[in-house]
Amino acid sequence: MGQDRLDATLARIARIPFRAKFHLRPREREYVALRGMDAVRRHARELIDTRLAPARPAKDGRQTPWGGHPVFRAQHATATCCRTCLQINHGIAKGHELGQREREFVVALICRWIEKECRAGPASLPAPSPGLF
Repeated sequence: MGQDRLDATLARIARIPFRAKFHLRPREREYVALRGMDAVRRHARELIDTRLAPARPAKDGRQTPWGGHPVFRAQHATATCCRTCLQINHGIAKGHELGQREREFVVALICRWIEKECRAGPASLPAPSPGLF
């Protein structure tokens, strides 16, 4: 999967306000720093294989937590959190088990987003709006 295609897909998805609000939290950044991208990529593969790849995933639409692991955050940011989001945003139809190329695309997209988030650093995140805290 070419990085240019991944970056173009991420840029398109980032124009969706709901998706653009997601960023790695400090604890999730620390997870990546401590374990490394190889471990995160392995976790992404395992999570996609068990939670997203089946033709009819258990609890589809509710199977991805909002955080706690960098892959979960990335799934929401990249619209790879459920089969409906995959269909609407990436043209990957519901009702069939994800093939190897589809799984590789999803994992590559998730990992590319995480890498970009980690490179961007917390200083590049938008400042909270006044009066929210």
